[in-house]
Amino acid sequence: MFIRNMFIVCIASYSFATSAEQTTTRDISQLIHAEAQITVDGILDEDVWKNATRMELKYDNTHGESQSAKVKTEMFLYENGKSLNIAFKAYDPNPELIRASLRNRDDIWLDDNVGVIIDSFNDERAGVEFFVNPLGAQAEGTMTDTNGWDGDGSWDAIWNSAGKLTDFGYVVEMSIPFSSLRFPESNDELVWNIAGWRNHPRDIKSRLATYQRDRNIKCNLCQFGQIKGFKNVKPSKNLQITPTITASRVDERETPRGDWTEGDIDVEPGIDVRWGITQDMVLNATLNPDFSQVEADSGQLDINTTNALFYREKRPFFLDGSSYFDTSRLNLVHTRNIADPDYGIKLTGKTNDHSYGLIVADDQNTSFLMPGRSSSDVATLDRKSTVAIGRYKVDVGDRSNVGVLVTNREGEDYSNTVLSIDGNYGLSDVDSIRYQVARSETNNPFVVQDEFENDNGDAIASEQSGDALSVIYNRRTKNYKLVAAYDNRDEDFRADMGFVRKVNFERIVLGGGQFWYGEADSLINQWGYSTDWDKSYDQSGKMIEEEFEIFGWMEGAKQSFSEFGLVARERLYDGEYFDEKQAMLFAKAIPIAGLQVEAFTKIGKQIDYANTRLGDVFVFEPEVMWDVNQHLQVNLSHEYSQLDIDGSRLYTANLTDMRIGYQFDMRSTLKLVLQYTKVDRDVDMYLDKDDLPDAVSRYFSTQLIYSYKINPQTLFYIGYSDGGDQDNEFNKLERNQRTVFTKFSYAWQM
Repeated sequence: MFIRNMFIVCIASYSFATSAEQTTTRDISQLIHAEAQITVDGILDEDVWKNATRMELKYDNTHGESQSAKVKTEMFLYENGKSLNIAFKAYDPNPELIRASLRNRDDIWLDDNVGVIIDSFNDERAGVEFFVNPLGAQAEGTMTDTNGWDGDGSWDAIWNSAGKLTDFGYVVEMSIPFSSLRFPESNDELVWNIAGWRNHPRDIKSRLATYQRDRNIKCNLCQFGQIKGFKNVKPSKNLQITPTITASRVDERETPRGDWTEGDIDVEPGIDVRWGITQDMVLNATLNPDFSQVEADSGQLDINTTNALFYREKRPFFLDGSSYFDTSRLNLVHTRNIADPDYGIKLTGKTNDHSYGLIVADDQNTSFLMPGRSSSDVATLDRKSTVAIGRYKVDVGDRSNVGVLVTNREGEDYSNTVLSIDGNYGLSDVDSIRYQVARSETNNPFVVQDEFENDNGDAIASEQSGDALSVIYNRRTKNYKLVAAYDNRDEDFRADMGFVRKVNFERIVLGGGQFWYGEADSLINQWGYSTDWDKSYDQSGKMIEEEFEIFGWMEGAKQSFSEFGLVARERLYDGEYFDEKQAMLFAKAIPIAGLQVEAFTKIGKQIDYANTRLGDVFVFEPEVMWDVNQHLQVNLSHEYSQLDIDGSRLYTANLTDMRIGYQFDMRSTLKLVLQYTKVDRDVDMYLDKDDLPDAVSRYFSTQLIYSYKINPQTLFYIGYSDGGDQDNEFNKLERNQRTVFTKFSYAWQM
């Protein structure tokens, strides 16, 4: 019955989406072809630039109505059969105010920068972004545009860039090999959607572009200009082979002040292969990969929460083409669940309206999320598993799509399979519906049945099966938005290859908001509010939450943004209902060039989950990002949380995360990471005397890394890290782990 219903949904949505097809016409520029090669040095001394295709960034799209740009920016483009070459001349009446530092990759957003966004399939659904600051530092990423602009900076490509400060502003050169791009195979000319972009951060950050944005049209790519050409693109093997070697030694000690047990030096060779079978189909393969975390994750306080913590994927093998596995409503593919593979194979591609992806891998450490109605936890099996993920999506009309996803993970006495159909239907320029329906089938080994319970307190069954449904309607115009959503997840629904933290609920959401715009140089130039109401029941019909929230926000001088909100909810926890009322404030600004400060605070009533009662919570999370000079950057963040019960302090928690980076030049970096956590508790206030937490818990970790990167795949690392905690026997921190590691990889392109 479920499969039949999914099939009906897929066919109906395909037909429904076809009926909404729209057409958009725009000016098309002819892209110049020239055989000339350039030296990417930020100096436009080659003759080819004189005849290159020229575009001007005429529009300021920062505020409500697109205005004429107050500073001049020119973009020049040509292709030579091997790469797309782009140059910018960014004029500035006050060049001494240009903000530029030597930067690590993807860390240029406090600086002036210019870039290009490219939709190489001309389908107005997704694109890639390439940005460069005035000194040549790079940033790139992907974006999807099926339901408004959604950017992802985790993707990396191999390309060249350089920048130079000049007496009139600055110049940037970019050379993007066609081997780093995906586009249709064709013997005829291609049409790409393209936009030049300039971020001009002063008291107000201006966003300048080659196109004039209409905020009453949700689609962005459909408003871009277009270039036509690429007939002379030469087919290539498009093969990249990256051998890798890592070496590490881990020392540990079991007791504080005890003897260290020195580990062996572990040397691991590996190899990654990326083969562009065609311009729009890529095969990735890896053997004995090094999937170690090079830089420590940002710290997170894990106190008075019922949900498992989320960590983003950072590993290159999984990031390349990761957007092919995204679905519209549920996070069913979170590849960080594949913790320790020996091999991996991935095929991704797009042919005309059809995109597809396949991942096959093994995992020596099988971990997955165990969701519940009000909490989630992580299960870890001491056994191997194999993983298979398949995705297919077809674009329909101008703004719609329908997709199918299958994930399967299995090992000894264990398996989890998920089948899903999802889609996006563009009702109009401002209206859309996104939906997803999924079913899971799970076989649990005895260790899972023995360790975990369901929401009724019973042991997890040996077999589980469940359905999930999610649908949302959005309407967004220049001046207002409307939202209506419905979600329903069975108690036994599991997505072991994804990140689904809550199940056993049925929820409806209604919301909306309004926006206003002032003058570009006003103290406040944008402001608005948003509000929503939602209500949830479990699958037995018992109400588990009703919530109302309202938030107001504004943007203004000093690149400031602030948001203030009030939340009122009635929540069921551990058989009791609690009324939580909270006020929240978030604010950030750049008071002087190179210094960004921000802070979040929350105050009000919150459940004490350890003791099932209501308390008074206060949270404060400040952060400072400071470019001391062109070489030295400091990022300091802190999390403070306290919970009081009837005027007495139950706990106080602090977490400090400091990262200091010294950029010798664009390739060479030294970074120090320091993390410290301290939690103080009044154990006499805890009700379960048989399971008392420590009165004082302290943890620390340090990491020092030197890196030399030619590109994201050709690099060298050497580093040291250690960590420890406070043992009950000694009232001081003691190290219990230390590691020395190095990594070298080199990307051969053929």
